[in-house]
Amino acid sequence: MTGSDNAITSCPPTAASSSPDKDGQHQQAVEHHDFANPTLSIIGSGSLSRKPSTGALSSREPGDEETPPPLPPRPRRISTSRPPTSHSTANATAARPSLVSKATTQISYAGSHQPSTSNSDGDDSASLYSFAPTVLDLAGPDDAESMIGDVLTGVPLRRTFADKESASLFGPEPDLERAFARELDRVDELSVDGANEHHVMRQWRGKLKHFLILSSAGKPIYSRHGSDQLITNYIGVIQTLISFYQSTSDTLRGFTTDHVRFVVVTKGPLYLVAISRLPESDSQLRSQLDALYMQILSTLTLPSMQRMFAARASYDLRRPLQGTETLLSALSDGFTRGSPSTLLSALECLRLRKSHRATINNTLLRVRNENLLYGLLVASGKLVSVVRPKKHSLHPGDLQLIFNMLFEARGVKAGGAEENWIPLCLPGFNNTGYLYMHVSFLRLDAQEEWPVGGESGADGVRAEGNGGSDNVAMAEGADDGRNEGLGDEVAVLLISTKKEAFFEMRDMKDDLVEQLTQNGSIDAIRSAVRRGRPTCTDVVPGTVLRHFLYKSRGNVQFVMPRFEPAFTSAWEKRRLLTLYSTLHSTLHAKPTSLKIIHQSSPTYVALAWQTPLFELYAVAPAVASRQALTAAANRVVSWVKKEEERVFIIGGAVF
Repeated sequence: MTGSDNAITSCPPTAASSSPDKDGQHQQAVEHHDFANPTLSIIGSGSLSRKPSTGALSSREPGDEETPPPLPPRPRRISTSRPPTSHSTANATAARPSLVSKATTQISYAGSHQPSTSNSDGDDSASLYSFAPTVLDLAGPDDAESMIGDVLTGVPLRRTFADKESASLFGPEPDLERAFARELDRVDELSVDGANEHHVMRQWRGKLKHFLILSSAGKPIYSRHGSDQLITNYIGVIQTLISFYQSTSDTLRGFTTDHVRFVVVTKGPLYLVAISRLPESDSQLRSQLDALYMQILSTLTLPSMQRMFAARASYDLRRPLQGTETLLSALSDGFTRGSPSTLLSALECLRLRKSHRATINNTLLRVRNENLLYGLLVASGKLVSVVRPKKHSLHPGDLQLIFNMLFEARGVKAGGAEENWIPLCLPGFNNTGYLYMHVSFLRLDAQEEWPVGGESGADGVRAEGNGGSDNVAMAEGADDGRNEGLGDEVAVLLISTKKEAFFEMRDMKDDLVEQLTQNGSIDAIRSAVRRGRPTCTDVVPGTVLRHFLYKSRGNVQFVMPRFEPAFTSAWEKRRLLTLYSTLHSTLHAKPTSLKIIHQSSPTYVALAWQTPLFELYAVAPAVASRQALTAAANRVVSWVKKEEERVFIIGGAVF
């Protein structure tokens, strides 16, 4: 009989099992029909049992055997597509593509973890993209199919951020930016009672960069920040460390503590120390210390300094250097702000037509005095032309000292004289003696011609030595690469080995200015100064580049576009030059040197490239591909090759 509402049935009773007593003596075997899963195989008698429901079961004989129902037919083909779910049917247009050809990709490894058998940091289940930052829209952390399906179309994180074309190529660093803004501020003096000592020490320690010069006897000679009273203890510690290494026949070259790099250079009786929290290599800091040492020699000469310390080891060198602290500080501040010229050990020239520069060179040769050794024209902090002997050339370090004295420290103009006659040692040329330099400044003005002999016109161009408030700092003009009005100046430098050649150099300068005015060279210089440096798009139209540095290794000169509009603040320029410094140090790292370097970050991509002929450093937003960056670099090289005799001085005026 069958229960009306039950899913369990019993077979009709047989003769052997008709007694009701036997129904209670043994457990009845029943057949269970699973309607939820009709493919479930029914195990034999006694393997599955349930208690009978009242009136719904009737017993059967123990000896009866029943054949189980047949299994359903096996499907001929297994579907490889995911069965429909409420989630997938809700949005039929977003259904995943069928993976019929690769059915195994639908196997889920959720909840499993397979340790790696290799030495890498990733697991065996990790893909090649596991460590590349990508933006993926995964259904969940265990959705293996989504990972496999979407990873090839994922957008790198740096590309996503760069698509927004952020205002700066560098991420924010507010603490360093604030410290850099106060870097050149003067440190307060210690009070007599020492009440402000904590405040002053906090100011001093907050500086990103220090330069210290001391003698081997521990006498302080120069410090960029802080008075002698403030730095005495630090000078003593540094002198003790250097002496300890010297006692073991070793030399202390540098060390790092608390993310601050100390670099030491020993030059005879002088110790020069750079302390920097900026990311600069040891070689770059040493080149800066070498420049400070050359600045000292330009005042004293090497034999003179050696005689002083030979007479007394504890000689106080501050007395003969008195008045030159501004030159050392101007040089130090240039290193802190960032100097492409120092980084590349090269000079920047004013961009002029080849014919205009040839006219200026011929004029210099025509008016040259027999006592002239070198002659220079410098406009807006860039070299216009040079006249020199055939067998001699000026060292870039010597020219850096001259430019620092004229345009950075502005000590020559502060004297108030229209003309200056300055004894100067050029260590790169000869560190044992002095040369004598005639210096005069010519101010550009569009309305009038240049006067001759330093006479002043009403509103014309004047030969002047007074740095008034209306003059534009040439350091800033050089950084901007553009004219800031009518305040740009041209310096005429005539160098002689004769101490008595002042009047001869002055006459030569007068003749030079007169002829340059007559042949139109003044107008050409004025136009070039106002034009300034080109932009990146002027060099390569439609380029992805935001800035580049190109150095001609044979000419020891470099060219670059203006910083604007990508880099406007002093901090942005500093960070750009820091990037160039990093690329430069990596490119020239010993014992092997690389030829090409690609560097990427979430906000920029950069390239460094060196050949026997040139060095090139370039930067672009992170959205630019490596191919686009390389193509832009090649176009810069082609542009420089085409404009070589405009952007570089090839040979100059040689006699």
